[in-house]
Amino acid sequence: MWRLGGAAALAHLALLALWVWATTAGDVPRYIVPGPLETCATLASPHYGWLSNIAVTAGQAAAGFALAVLVGTALAVLFTWFAPVRRALMPLLVTLNLVPKVALAPLFIVWFGYGLLPNILITFVIAFFPIVITVARGLAEVEPELLDLVRVQRATRWQVFRKIQLPSALPYLFSGMRVAAVLAIAGTIVGEFIGSEAGLGFLMLSAQATLDTPAMFMALILITLVGIGLYVSVVVLEALTVTVDARLR
Repeated sequence: MWRLGGAAALAHLALLALWVWATTAGDVPRYIVPGPLETCATLASPHYGWLSNIAVTAGQAAAGFALAVLVGTALAVLFTWFAPVRRALMPLLVTLNLVPKVALAPLFIVWFGYGLLPNILITFVIAFFPIVITVARGLAEVEPELLDLVRVQRATRWQVFRKIQLPSALPYLFSGMRVAAVLAIAGTIVGEFIGSEAGLGFLMLSAQATLDTPAMFMALILITLVGIGLYVSVVVLEALTVTVDARLR
C-alpha cells in the first residue's frame, strides 16, 4: 500500500517537475503554458469565483453519478428477475449507448433549457451504461447450485437477492461505479461546455475567450481534483461496505 502510494506521489512530482522545467528552462511561451506559480495565483482573484464554480461542477457530477447508480442498479435487478425484459431492453440500451453523448447535449438544452437539469441528465446518460452492464453480470454470475439450494429451502426472491445475489454482485457494482465516476466528470464538463452559465467547464470557456491560460490551467486542475474526490469516495464506500458485509456474515 505504501509502495503504491509512494510510486503515485513520485509520478505526480515528476509531472510537476516537467511542468516547471517547461516554463523555466524550456522554450515554451507563457501564454501557451503558464508556470505553476502563475497558475496558482489565479486562486487569489475573486474574479473567477472558484468556490461557487467548484460547487456547481461537483454537485452536478455527484447528482448525475448517484442517479446513474440508482437507476442502473434497479434496471440490472429487473433484468435479472425478468428474462423477457432483459432480452427486449438490453439490445436497445446497447444501441442507445452507441449514440455519441455529445450529440445529445444540444437536444437536452432544447428540451430542458439551461441550468443544472440538462447537465445532470447528460452526466447520467454517460455514466449509466457501465453500471447496468457490470451489475447485471454480477447478479447473473452466481453459482446455480447455490441458487437451487436456497430455493429448495423456500427462500423468497427478495431473500435470494439480499443474501446471495447482492453480496456476490458487490465487486461488480463498485467496479462499474469506478468507471462511472470517471465518466460522470466528463459528462458534467460536456454539459457545461455546451450550455451552462456556471461551473468549471463554463469558466474554462470564458477564460479561453480572453486567452487567460493560467485560469484555464487552474480550472483543469480543479476539474481533475473533483474527479479524484468522486473516485476516492467510491473507493472508500467500497471499503466500508465490504467491512460491514463481512461483519454481518
